[in-house]
Amino acid sequence: MTYPRLSISECTTYTASFDEDLAAYRAAGVEGIGLWEYKLLRGQDDRLREALRKSSLRATLCVPEVPSIVPDPFFREPQDPRSRREELCVAIRRLATFDPVAVMVLTGAPGDDAARTRHIVVDGLRAAAEVAAEVGVILGMEPLRQTSGSLVTTLPDTLELIDEIGAPNIRVIYDTWHFWDVPGVLEHLRAHANRLIGVQVNDWREPTRSWCDRVLPGDGVIDLPAIFGTLDGAGYSGWYDVEVFSDNGLFGNPYPDSLWNIEAAELARRAVDRFRAIWDRRQTAASRQ
Repeated sequence: MTYPRLSISECTTYTASFDEDLAAYRAAGVEGIGLWEYKLLRGQDDRLREALRKSSLRATLCVPEVPSIVPDPFFREPQDPRSRREELCVAIRRLATFDPVAVMVLTGAPGDDAARTRHIVVDGLRAAAEVAAEVGVILGMEPLRQTSGSLVTTLPDTLELIDEIGAPNIRVIYDTWHFWDVPGVLEHLRAHANRLIGVQVNDWREPTRSWCDRVLPGDGVIDLPAIFGTLDGAGYSGWYDVEVFSDNGLFGNPYPDSLWNIEAAELARRAVDRFRAIWDRRQTAASRQ
């Protein structure tokens, strides 16, 4: 069986180190690693890049410490949009040296004045895209669920914002947890698969206990076979990236069944097994009729 290109996002093994992630992901059989900047220790970039090279893993969907121009409930500091813009641009230049598939950006929360916030975000992400172009990087904009704090919450809304920014090097990161229950989601994916740079994969626990209570593919209620089949049928051939948040107390909820309590190598192995099992069951439009 041939599978699509697969990486694991480092937040999935949140408490493991960069080096532990490299070893775990490589052993699990994936081709890539979604870097999170908070794991890249300052002053060690030469060593970290060499470790990445030796692992043969590709840096895929990489997350700056400050990925949005205005704050959202997760990335809260600094508050000042100008400071955030400066930090994002610095992070883009830094992450570019790891040769990523894309550097992730977010819009941030709309706040009390969505129109004013949108103007700030468009201006800031336009500047970020210019920096990314200078260093040869694609930006991947990830819209979030409305409850997670985002100016855009559907794929069409996201594309409209990207077109407003007007930068050719911004594409979309689609996250199954944020979009699975959006009306018309399969039609959106079918129509706009060519605008995606990456797909983040996880599953929705029912009932879910918080934003930080996601489960591995196949362990929740999302119809991932339909999503995978739609993307495959629409010609999407990019990266899939397993990204799971599962609070063990770091974000206020010490769930006793937190996946973050599992050793990194074992969790990575399970992630790959779950993804491939779902891929084997992907459904085309014809098979769903």
